[in-house]
Amino acid sequence: MDSLLNTIHSPADLKALSRADLHRLADELRQYVVDSVSKTGGHFSSNLGTVELTIALHAVFDTPRDRIVWDVGHQTYPHKILTGRRERMHTLRQFGGLSGFPRRDESEYDTFGTAHSSTSISAAHGMAMAAKLKGEERRAIAVIGDGAMTAGMAFEALNNAGVAHGGLMGDLLVILNDNDMSISPPVGALNKYLSRLMSGRLYDDVREGAKAVLKNTPLYEFARRFEEHTKGMFVPGTIFEEFGFNYVGPIDGHDLDALIPTLENLKHRKGPQFLHVITKKGQGYKLAEADPVKYHGPSPFDPVKGIEAPAKAPKTSFTQVFGSWLCDQAEADPQLVAITPAMREGSGMVEFHKRYPTRYFDVGIAEQHAVTFAAGLACEGLKPVVAIYSTFLQRAYDQLIHDVALQDLDVLFALDRAGLVGADGATHAGNYDIAFTRCIPKMAVLTPADERECRQLLSTGYQHRGPVTVRYPRGAGCGADPGRDLAVLPWGRGEQRRAGQGGIAILAFGTLLYPALQAAERLDATVANMRFVKPLDTELVEQLAREHRLLVTVEDGCVMGGAGSAVLEHLQQVGLTVPVLQLGLPDAFVEHGDPALLMARCGLDAEGLERQIRARWARLNG
Repeated sequence: MDSLLNTIHSPADLKALSRADLHRLADELRQYVVDSVSKTGGHFSSNLGTVELTIALHAVFDTPRDRIVWDVGHQTYPHKILTGRRERMHTLRQFGGLSGFPRRDESEYDTFGTAHSSTSISAAHGMAMAAKLKGEERRAIAVIGDGAMTAGMAFEALNNAGVAHGGLMGDLLVILNDNDMSISPPVGALNKYLSRLMSGRLYDDVREGAKAVLKNTPLYEFARRFEEHTKGMFVPGTIFEEFGFNYVGPIDGHDLDALIPTLENLKHRKGPQFLHVITKKGQGYKLAEADPVKYHGPSPFDPVKGIEAPAKAPKTSFTQVFGSWLCDQAEADPQLVAITPAMREGSGMVEFHKRYPTRYFDVGIAEQHAVTFAAGLACEGLKPVVAIYSTFLQRAYDQLIHDVALQDLDVLFALDRAGLVGADGATHAGNYDIAFTRCIPKMAVLTPADERECRQLLSTGYQHRGPVTVRYPRGAGCGADPGRDLAVLPWGRGEQRRAGQGGIAILAFGTLLYPALQAAERLDATVANMRFVKPLDTELVEQLAREHRLLVTVEDGCVMGGAGSAVLEHLQQVGLTVPVLQLGLPDAFVEHGDPALLMARCGLDAEGLERQIRARWARLNG
């Protein structure tokens, strides 16, 4: 049988297909996702769960004139395949290839870039209101996961979208893709509310009552076929209706015969609409259905055998170093409590959760709340450790300043995924945390060079009174044995790792110490492992400035406002005049791709460092 999927070059092609053909297309699309992602790696479970919903949306709505905003964007592989990018899926998340998230510069069907959660309702509301103001007849649709609905921004948007503004109300459709799963298992009152809505006695009573009322009427067959429809018709007073939305659902998000008529009906309704669909992560691939966390974002795997343990044990990652340290430090200090905004697995906290369940807090996708919650705990004498990705701490910047630093509270921030993150690209890269944390009064910024130093600086930061960030990258470092002790390092002190005679001193912050040491061998340069961006080891900086003709600062963060800027500021303050070459990430969004390739393209591998230093040295001596 010829492939239907190969005939789909744009959503317009879907509209010519019969319902039976759409069912067949769903099977082919799901298999294509399995075949494609198993070769490239990428987000897997979430995309298997959105196959039918994606088909239904593009079959019913006039995209891209009707705007679809996906939240979070890692569930958009079926969308990419159906919108003319099928033949490029083999380049997914590779340098120069397709992004793993929606991008406005990649396709006109990607109406909004969504890689951080809970932004879709705000963006789609803006698009819907723009259509009203411009006199255009089109819809805006926000597809948001139940995990993303836990963030305050989603409710801010619902609160704003459900009321008229100057007599105008946008034609907005919010689709809650409820799969009872974000990345980690979902938490919080909203999840419990949704669970009750789906499984409580009220629904059972309403369902049976509806059947009795509709028996022997023309509507009975409709109610029988679309049983989930009757739930939305008869369950009153949902939280979403209180926000001013017309609530429909829940309906089966894998049933095209339910999805398509429901969406066709909602397409013609004015004002804010809310559709609750139930989907299953990993749908159609048994291994992913059984373990959606394991299959959330796998590397390439054999789709027949599934994900297998590697033949050779991988090196210990920085995340694992943190997870082990956290458990050991908690054993030593009963005041330690740990907080994560829905990243238990990604942040290495599974074992801590198992061993210390009453001291573990997963607050859901709510970074602002996580930081201020930690501040409240610290006010009462506990010692909070907030495990958060560098890119996600950006979402809680006001809380970092106002609620923690301004009050000089004793909170340790373990910043995972610092620097470039590879295939996830610019949206998830931790390029900016040095710059945006070091400018905050009372905030200390620590940059370990390897696994051993990561553990030591976590202990050092934990023992320091006041707010501290310890930043470390994704994956493993040089392979240094982290040890199992809780030893601390001298506060605010770096170390000289190599003495050179070439007139050049390299001041390395973080894991770039090791490529700097390689470059220094060929340059006969001095190398300092700075360890602390703030407080800066000013004595070491001044000593190196007096003894060398060129200082080179090296960091895996943005150059603008980064660690190199801290060195320059101090030299200027004390009146030391010496040329300084600042090397780090450029003033640009670095695209997705292999991490080693990206670092080389930024000139931050050993060869790139040597090349740039030699060029500056030549100009200095020219």
